[in-house]
Amino acid sequence: MAEETIFSKIIRREIPADILYQDDLVTAFCDIAPKAPTHILIVPNHLIPTVNDVKSSDEKALGRMITVAAKLADEAGIADDGYRLVINCNKHGGQEVYHIHMHLLGGQYIGPLVASR
Repeated sequence: MAEETIFSKIIRREIPADILYQDDLVTAFCDIAPKAPTHILIVPNHLIPTVNDVKSSDEKALGRMITVAAKLADEAGIADDGYRLVINCNKHGGQEVYHIHMHLLGGQYIGPLVASR
């Protein structure tokens, strides 16, 4: 697994991104290829490649990801109608960047989650 990702560079502000939130644990920014009117990525500031690599020491950052998602959903005006939080894991789970990240999707009806065959 990589030690450096595009998300690492966004966190350090080495490449441009529309950063909506950043603290000592997590960074949130707009997805460059949105799948919904609101599509935000929330990432831990330290590299965790996949969900399979999560350690108990990561719990604070992962919990912060969820509280930041709720804050950003409220700020975006989508909290009352609802939104979806997604974390993909590895190739079959649809993970493309091997730096764990949560997708916050909303602003329209997302529909049921159905895997294609």
